Amino acid sequence: MRSISILGATGSIGASTLDLIRRDREQWRVVALTANCQASQLAELAREFDAEVAVVADESCLPALRDGLQRSGTEAAAGAQALCEAAARGADVTVAAIVGCAGLAPTMAAIQQGRVVALANKEALVSAGNVMTAAVAQHGATLLPVDSEHNAIFQCLQAGEIADVRSITLTASGGPFRTWTLEQLARATPKQAVAHPNWDMGAKISVDSATMMNKGLELIEAHHLFPVGLDRLNIIIHPQSVVHSMVEYRDRSTLAQLGPSDMRVPIASALAWPQRMDTPCQPLDLAGLGELTFFAPDEERFPATRIARAAAEAGGAAPAVLNAANEIAVAAFLAGQIGFTRISLLAQQVLECASFPDPSNLDDVLAVDTEARARAAALLERA
Repeated sequence: MRSISILGATGSIGASTLDLIRRDREQWRVVALTANCQASQLAELAREFDAEVAVVADESCLPALRDGLQRSGTEAAAGAQALCEAAARGADVTVAAIVGCAGLAPTMAAIQQGRVVALANKEALVSAGNVMTAAVAQHGATLLPVDSEHNAIFQCLQAGEIADVRSITLTASGGPFRTWTLEQLARATPKQAVAHPNWDMGAKISVDSATMMNKGLELIEAHHLFPVGLDRLNIIIHPQSVVHSMVEYRDRSTLAQLGPSDMRVPIASALAWPQRMDTPCQPLDLAGLGELTFFAPDEERFPATRIARAAAEAGGAAPAVLNAANEIAVAAFLAGQIGFTRISLLAQQVLECASFPDPSNLDDVLAVDTEARARAAALLERA
């Protein structure tokens, strides 16, 4: 039996992880489950999986969580410090799936235990890549990527040495607006932007997919996870979302990982590593698909990948600034305050408006994030 903690248990990654555990309960002992403020749902899950502790980030939700856990044997806690303490309980596997910079400190706490961290928190490596990877090396932790693209690369790299890699290619669906003109993009609505053609995701990440910023952020993640150099990291549009990423070796062999558009596949890969486990996912029907197509990205209509690559090349605080500014811009778009094409433009403007000190620790990263959000908000006000 292995122990597991899930940071962000009520989100889509948490739900998919728990679905896999539910199918093989005798193999897992649940240590900690956390959520933002979904107290009743979290309490129900904690009871089902007999968790040792359940934590809500929002302290105002603690009374409701305690009510839901009465006579359950599960400890209830709340607040940022409680999240870190739950992550530090030393589970064999910790799934880090708290969305946004709120997940940075708990993810770091899990890394410091020197165990396996299944990383689904994008901000950990985008905003704090150097800080996080240094902590992984210092504490001897194992960082396993859960994002479908990075997990695909990880699987392909098991067939060779990273020194033999010629290039790594991240695939992107292109989102719902792949064939739209610039004029159409300017009129795109939030409802249209969140209607992803292949994946069932939250509003923010769906908008990031529509702007291609999600792929730009994944490029930065890949830069930290797979140190082959930015010049060897590529992006290609693949509308079917069947090939999740590819690795080309120096002998010109290219290995690709294929699978259904179901996050339980990469999650299962991380949970079972270095072995495999069964999933309830449907098998690929390649004959039914008929064809797989690939296109070069259009950075005139979708400049986000170009902006993200520039931020990665600049290094230092730039990726954290980009991530923070993009979150403010996406929120403004979803609230109807700006048009779709202004999202990437605002992120670029914040990157260009002033210099930020290079972060050397997690507190520095969070300070950069706060300042970048303030500057993005100020630009919105002036506009």
